[in-house]
Amino acid sequence: MKNKKFTIAPDGVDPNKLPKRKLYTGAEIPAIGLGTFGSDRFSAEDIANAVKGAISVGYRHIDCASVYGNEDLIGDALQEVMAGGVKREELWISSKLWNDMHGQGDVLLSVAKTLKDLKLDYLDMYFVHWPFPNYHAPGVSVDSRDPHAVPYIHENFMKTWRQMERLVEMGLVRHIGTSNMTVPKLKLLLRDAKIKPACNQMELHPHFQQPELFKFVVDNGIVPIGFSPIGSPTRPDRDVTPEDTVDIQDPVIVKIAERLNVHPAVVCVKWAVQRGQVPIPFSIYRNEYLSNIQSTVTAPLTDEEMEEIAGIDKNCRLIKGQVFLWEGADDWEDLWDLDGEVKTWD
Repeated sequence: MKNKKFTIAPDGVDPNKLPKRKLYTGAEIPAIGLGTFGSDRFSAEDIANAVKGAISVGYRHIDCASVYGNEDLIGDALQEVMAGGVKREELWISSKLWNDMHGQGDVLLSVAKTLKDLKLDYLDMYFVHWPFPNYHAPGVSVDSRDPHAVPYIHENFMKTWRQMERLVEMGLVRHIGTSNMTVPKLKLLLRDAKIKPACNQMELHPHFQQPELFKFVVDNGIVPIGFSPIGSPTRPDRDVTPEDTVDIQDPVIVKIAERLNVHPAVVCVKWAVQRGQVPIPFSIYRNEYLSNIQSTVTAPLTDEEMEEIAGIDKNCRLIKGQVFLWEGADDWEDLWDLDGEVKTWD
C-alpha cells in the first residue's frame, strides 16, 4: 500500500515562511513549536493526533519529554508524516532528561529509550528537564516529597552535563540545553561546560517575563524557549494557587485581541515571537494550534503594544516546582535562587 502524501493544509502556514532563531552552532530552530505535555488532562492518543495535525498546518518544531509518557505514540505520528514526504531534516524534535536519570550511565539509557520511542536516529535538542535529581511519581499532590530529594549540587549537575556533552559527541543529539534554570546556576554551568547549552527552556508569558534571566541567556548566545506562553490554562490542578493571575484576561491583552479580532491567547504567542523567545504552546485543538502558528506570519504588534505588554509583568510564576523540594527547604522559592546566588545547604 502506497503511503499517503503529507501536504500542508490550505489554511496552514508554509514552513519556509516561519520565522527562525539561529543557534550559536549556526543551526536554525523554528520560532514556534508545539508542546506535548498533556498535563494529565489529555490522552497520549489525543496528543499524537495533535502532532500530526500541527505538522499538517506547518509546524516543524515538536517539544517532547520522556516524563510526558507519550513519546511512543508521537513516534508513530512522526513516522507517518515522514513516510508521507516530510523529511527528517525539516523537523526540529526536542526531548528532555527526567530527574530520575541523572546518575552515571543513566543519560545514555534515557536518550536511547527516547530515540526508540520516537523512532528517530537523533534528536535536534535534548534538555536536562530540571537541575535536580528529585523525583515525583505521576499524579502526586503538590505536598508530595521525595525522601531522597536534594538541593542543587553543582558538581553533581556537571556529572550529568558531561554525559549530555557525550551525547553530542556520539551524534545522538545535535544540541543540548537546560530547563528550569536560574542565572546563578547558568553562570556556574557556562564556567565549566565544554559544550554550552544552545537553548534554555523557561516559563515565559506576559505575566511572567523573567527580564533578568531572559537578558542573561540572550547575552550569552543561548536561545530562550518559552513554555506556558499563554499562562498554561490546562496545567495540572496541583500547580494552581490562589494568587495566580490569568494572562488571557489581562485588559491590555484583551484590548489588543479585540483590535486584531483574535483570541487573547494569540496575542500572547505573537508577543513571545516578537520579543525573541520561541514559544511552545500546547493544544490538541486544530483551531487553537492553527491560530497560534498563523500569528507568526500575520501583522505584528505595534511598538506601543509591545511596550504596554512589557508593563503588565506581574512576576507570577505558575510552574513553581513544589514537588521537587528537599528536607530543610522553606518553600518553592528556594528552588529559584531569588537572592542571586545558589544557596548552600548543610
